[in-house]
Amino acid sequence: MNTATYEVLAASSDHAVAVTIAFIAGLIVACALIWAVRVGMQVMDKDTHHPDPAEQPHLPDTGPVREMREMREPDDVPVMDADGRRLLPHELHRASTRTGKDQKPRRWSPGSSGSFGGGGLGRT
Repeated sequence: MNTATYEVLAASSDHAVAVTIAFIAGLIVACALIWAVRVGMQVMDKDTHHPDPAEQPHLPDTGPVREMREMREPDDVPVMDADGRRLLPHELHRASTRTGKDQKPRRWSPGSSGSFGGGGLGRT
């Protein structure tokens, strides 16, 4: 045999070894991932508290809670305090809890647009 034949045999032998090593490494990684998922599932089953049926949420004795709608009074935001310095966000009080005098919801006037430039039907 000449040297070219030895080189081809050596190259194919090196290729077969490389493919075999890559395949075995892939199997090892796949097995490690499967093992890690199974161990994780076992740990989750051990640590997680699963609520009993008695601990599940249930309706109150008075029945389902209904939505209450009411119109609220806007709370004015002062631009400056008494000293003339600007108020910072943490100095503002929370949203108003006052119920509005007029409890009738605002509706769109007929013929008015719903947004800037909406224009409605284009009639004058």
